[in-house]
Amino acid sequence: MPEIIRHDIKGGVMGKYRIAVVGYGNIGRYAVQAVQAATDMELVGIVRRLGSGDLNGVPVVDDIAKLGKVDAALLCVPTRNIEETAQKYLSMGINTVDSYDVHGGIPELREKLGKTAEESGAVAVLSAGWDPGSDSVIRALLESMAPIGVTYTNFGPGMSMGHTVAVKAVTGVAEALSVTIPLGAGVHRRMVYIELEDDVEFSKVAADIKSDPYFINDETHVIQVEDVSALADKGHGVSLTRKGVSGTTDNQLFEFGMKVNNPALTSQVMVSCARAGFRQAPGAYTMIEIPVVDLLPGGREKWIKKLV
Repeated sequence: MPEIIRHDIKGGVMGKYRIAVVGYGNIGRYAVQAVQAATDMELVGIVRRLGSGDLNGVPVVDDIAKLGKVDAALLCVPTRNIEETAQKYLSMGINTVDSYDVHGGIPELREKLGKTAEESGAVAVLSAGWDPGSDSVIRALLESMAPIGVTYTNFGPGMSMGHTVAVKAVTGVAEALSVTIPLGAGVHRRMVYIELEDDVEFSKVAADIKSDPYFINDETHVIQVEDVSALADKGHGVSLTRKGVSGTTDNQLFEFGMKVNNPALTSQVMVSCARAGFRQAPGAYTMIEIPVVDLLPGGREKWIKKLV
């Protein structure tokens, strides 16, 4: 594949973006692949707590400062750790991209990260996965097409990474898998499979899981199993439906659906948002605030000619 270097908004040639992947779990592994596949990016290293070394020739460090100049950090860490991690890197003047997935907490996080980003001259793109994230952009577009109406978002069936990580953090859980089952009209059932640590009471752990903010609003079933790995499947999907009114015309019906590998799509969206982040003024942004064309490599003119 020929080398393609990045461009600014006006199409001027610039150097490759220097990207670090922070965390090396489900999303981090795919983020490494997505950065390496991007023709306008250079993967300068992986940041993780487990010491230094290299991974297939990629430097692995426990401190991002050891990587030299970093333009943007992809935060592939649990949602509960995103605010602290993003604040650290933004204060260093490094752009951040995260996949924070607690919908109700996004406005507050955006405000907090925005202050630090503006003070440091950096950009934070938050909730840059597929939901919230790219699905949010689809919902915004559907709202513009039918301003009056109702949108239903149905997830699954498939593994929810955010919910799975939340279960793993519950005391007494050795391993876990949370599967989302769509019931229709935006209602979901959570099927949670867990391996327990020794001498742990199942009923106590199950109650703690059901009271967690990730699960408290959904029908949740907790099931103890011997081997969670025998059930794991990273496949997931979504179906978006909006029925509404265009102008004064009723019965407009729009549908959008996809079946995906969950972490692969999340990491790809994060990489695209990292690119878009360099094209925004300092501050914090959700995906619906970013021009879609800024997610794409190269100058705007070629995409206008190709896609409009």
